[in-house]
Amino acid sequence: MREHWLRRGIIRAFVLIVVVVLAVLLFKAGDRLLLSRGHGNVITESYSFTESARRLYNPNRGFYYMHGFHINDDETDFRQNIADRFCRDDETKLTMIEFNLQYFKDRPISQQGLENLEALFMALEQVDKQLIVRFLYDWNGENEKYEPENVEVILEHIRQVGPALRKYKDRIFVMQGLFIGNWGEMNGTKYSNPQDMQVLARELAEATDESTFLSVRMPMQWRMVTQIKEAEEVVRGDGSLASRLGLFNDGMLGSWSDYGTYGEHTKEEHGYFTYWNREQELEFQEILCKSVPIGGEVIVDNPYNDFENAVQDMRRMHVTYLNKDYDRKVLDKWAGVTVAEEGCFQGMDGLSYIERHLGYRLFIDDASFDYAFAKDRLSVAVALRNVGFAPVYHEAGVWIILKDKVSGAVHYYETDGDLRELSGGNDSNMIYTIFQEIPLTGMTAGEYEVYFDIRDCASRERILLANEQDPEEYGYKVGLISLEPVETFLEGWRQWRRELK
Repeated sequence: MREHWLRRGIIRAFVLIVVVVLAVLLFKAGDRLLLSRGHGNVITESYSFTESARRLYNPNRGFYYMHGFHINDDETDFRQNIADRFCRDDETKLTMIEFNLQYFKDRPISQQGLENLEALFMALEQVDKQLIVRFLYDWNGENEKYEPENVEVILEHIRQVGPALRKYKDRIFVMQGLFIGNWGEMNGTKYSNPQDMQVLARELAEATDESTFLSVRMPMQWRMVTQIKEAEEVVRGDGSLASRLGLFNDGMLGSWSDYGTYGEHTKEEHGYFTYWNREQELEFQEILCKSVPIGGEVIVDNPYNDFENAVQDMRRMHVTYLNKDYDRKVLDKWAGVTVAEEGCFQGMDGLSYIERHLGYRLFIDDASFDYAFAKDRLSVAVALRNVGFAPVYHEAGVWIILKDKVSGAVHYYETDGDLRELSGGNDSNMIYTIFQEIPLTGMTAGEYEVYFDIRDCASRERILLANEQDPEEYGYKVGLISLEPVETFLEGWRQWRRELK
């Protein structure tokens, strides 16, 4: 019995020695780990955010003005011409440029004509705007006088202008039409049959960069060109013609049919590649234009463009851009309306309300931090909403940025977020959260400001957010993190060890 207790005592003593040794090794390893991290505790503070009604000058959305140019063999000082035209236009980020090719209706564009086209694009570089581009042969509704007699001439023109369209792709948001029809609007043309439109659309898609959106005048023409029956079949960003082909509606809200854009019958009655009734066409556009843009002109004062009806349909269609000159009666009617909805827009005039909702309108709904001590990693989450009518169609870069308040050192972290998921319109309550995990090991102790920044990849412009907060040099400040000095943490760690003993 005595030997048994003696043996148990030896074992206990041995176990105690092992525990003490392991504890010492663990404490030393902990010291080394903390020293390698370069900091101690991490304290986080996230800010709160409020939606504002401020006007935002963001790329690829909003109102636009039109400017037309003849392309011919005359030498022209386009730089001065452009400077004169745009000297007072500081309200818009988009502009429509119409290139009239009627001078070459029976032959290829001359070398001088192509040089003039290049010079015009080069002159437009001095203007801080993205371009809506339309090539046409007629400005007077007399297309039969000016449109080429042979479709091969048009196809050759498309091929000839292709190099310029590719060279200036970062400035071009969307191209309207297929070079045909009265005012380039694809009506009053001998090339309205499916075969010609398909050939023209394919040639234009080949001549332009994949990042450039194209568009046709009507949903019926969209289905005719793509031979796709339902909008759900479109795969955003897959490089296909359908994924790039949007709509432009220059009869928007002008009547029950949007001046011939829609028909009277259902798709079940008349088939997929015809005009559908207004309700079905709006339903088609609500799905399609989550992937590709739509814009145009509102015309003719009537109940369909009364303010509340207009907002309802434009939200459903995902309208991104509108002509600021047409129809002035309709625009003035909106300006005379006072917005009654609750929130930051209450009391605003209707025209300003619509301007602020054309295209995308993003704002930060919430921001939060989570620090994982074991991994020494900070998780940043920024929740966004889009209360605009439409999505962000072009790819945008999203960054979380940390700035050391003392040294000024800046650390950039590009996220995998895809803002195109926020479709806006009737999905304005949808929340899309950007996540970024940031390793903190090796970062020096101190206070770091945390910023959130979005940039349009093509123009490299910052996308402004509809929060009360103003952007700073590195974007929108979403919070603050404090990395405690490692010595402070080690002293607390050692004090705990002494108390443990």
